[in-house]
Amino acid sequence: MTQTVLITGSNSGFGYLIANALVVKGYRVIGSMRDPHGRNASIANELKAKGVTIVDIDVTSDESVEKGVAAALELTGSIDVLINNAGVGTLGWQESFTIDDFKKVFDINVFGVQRMTRAVLPQMKKDGKGTLIQISSILGKFVLPFLGSYNATKHAVEGLAENYRVELSQFGIQSLIVQPGGFGTDFGSNLLKASDTQVAQSYGNYADAPEQMWAGTEQGHDAEDAPSPNLVAEAVLNLLETAPENRPFRTTVDGTGLNPVIEEINQATEAAMQGIYRNYEMASLFDLKRT
Repeated sequence: MTQTVLITGSNSGFGYLIANALVVKGYRVIGSMRDPHGRNASIANELKAKGVTIVDIDVTSDESVEKGVAAALELTGSIDVLINNAGVGTLGWQESFTIDDFKKVFDINVFGVQRMTRAVLPQMKKDGKGTLIQISSILGKFVLPFLGSYNATKHAVEGLAENYRVELSQFGIQSLIVQPGGFGTDFGSNLLKASDTQVAQSYGNYADAPEQMWAGTEQGHDAEDAPSPNLVAEAVLNLLETAPENRPFRTTVDGTGLNPVIEEINQATEAAMQGIYRNYEMASLFDLKRT
């Protein structure tokens, strides 16, 4: 049976690549994006020509999410897989980010995930099956300087996914995480910058350190031997092609050599979680109930 997959932020970056990879393999793909009839019309039309169904969703709007998911369900009857990919990066001294700045990035990267998940879960619970895939980051397990608010959102997403894993398993719904590393996408062109520009000056000779760090990062992304972002799309496809009981909870995708280090952290986290749940006699919550 053909699976229906809803992907947020399919107009660019990993979302665009995942949509392309899945539709070629015969999945029924619903790509969501903001303003598909305006600024994103060319990408929307390109994806439509390849067989992707496009819906208008702004993950920062309750109303938009509800309408977009309802439209997707009207077209397909059910959504088997939700891939929460939409997100935005940040750059600057963490102290420079105001509370409103933090609200803005959390609204996209965290609250957007919760809005989308809440919108699809009623149908998934009714069907007794479903898969949630969160496109997190290796920065959901450690931090890099000058990406503070982004680091915080990805740690939050990891927590959301962990909790959905154990709360939904007995309803036949699986929660998974994909952790990309650094790849050359258009991610860097849409970074949110801090509003309080005066704070950076208090760091003296290091005031421009965030920009200098990111320039070096971008140079690495543009190198001839830089890892292809298609690796992330391939990892998502591989997850969906794997029997649910054999899927890892976390999948790390990094071409810069950090995979073994992040995997070590992931394994330690998993072992600790399994131990805690055994002690509380809740280990069965890690087992996905199959209907």
